[in-house]
Amino acid sequence: MDWKADKFSSVEQVMDGMKAAHYICDSQVATTIYLAGNIEKPILVEGPAGVGKTELAKVIAEYLEVPLIRIQCYEGLDESKALYEWKYGKQLLYTQLLKDKLDTIMNKQDKLADSIEKLHQYDDIFFSPHFLEPRPLLKALEQPEGVVLLIDEIDKADEEFEAFLLEVLSDFQVSIPEIGTIKAVRKPLVFLTSNNARELSEALKRRCLHLYIPYPSAALEREVIKTRLPQIGEKLRKQLVAFIQAVRTLDIRKPPSISETIDWARVLLLMHAESLNRELVGKTLNVILKHEEDIKVAEEKLVSLTAAALKADGGMTGE
Repeated sequence: MDWKADKFSSVEQVMDGMKAAHYICDSQVATTIYLAGNIEKPILVEGPAGVGKTELAKVIAEYLEVPLIRIQCYEGLDESKALYEWKYGKQLLYTQLLKDKLDTIMNKQDKLADSIEKLHQYDDIFFSPHFLEPRPLLKALEQPEGVVLLIDEIDKADEEFEAFLLEVLSDFQVSIPEIGTIKAVRKPLVFLTSNNARELSEALKRRCLHLYIPYPSAALEREVIKTRLPQIGEKLRKQLVAFIQAVRTLDIRKPPSISETIDWARVLLLMHAESLNRELVGKTLNVILKHEEDIKVAEEKLVSLTAAALKADGGMTGE
């Protein structure tokens, strides 16, 4: 059965499938996934670090029941690491085998030109798919059952690598000089993530649907905690989310992400907390804030932040 028809029949179906995989999202995220699955376009996912961009690709692979193939981008990444490389050891072995067969291949009566012509007949053997070592991009195109391809933190790669990706993102094919063009057996569902470390090209953006994932609202964040850690009581869940939401409004270097909210919730569970208090929060600030200057800013406002969190209810600001 076509997984597009089976898994992308409606936005609601996508949202329910993601929720079943413990990924809580709004209708905007689900709609973008639904569209990408049906019109077969890559998704460029942008937003602050830790809001669930990488996790989104993992969850969709789980939802579609297909493999996830991931490329972690970095400065200096090139096509030999992302697309393919030649099996040089195997080529050397076959070269030795060919050398041992030279007397059989060439007639001793042949002229030099004839001998060279015969050897040229074996050139293509050493640059054939038999000697090709596929890397993530090529593997993704070769999957007959489909795959989710995650190109993570594309903004950390060089502009040359970004340009190289354009053929893959537009035509779902790659060109290998020694072999030719290799097209996808089945088009992968492609996610590219970016933390906006640099501006991406217009050419890349044109080939993708754009999705921006911001920090979640209070209501959505509480739902995430409820889904991931249902054992946390409602009172503590409201308080910790209210505290996190307030910390994000401070003038700090790195606001806490949703992943850090989940980590903090786990820590509070581990410490058998039923409610926040200033001492508990002070001891665990390093779970949600990763820079010393940010911790100091929060410590200066700890009394007011904690007091506001303790008053949190279902109608708090930020929902």
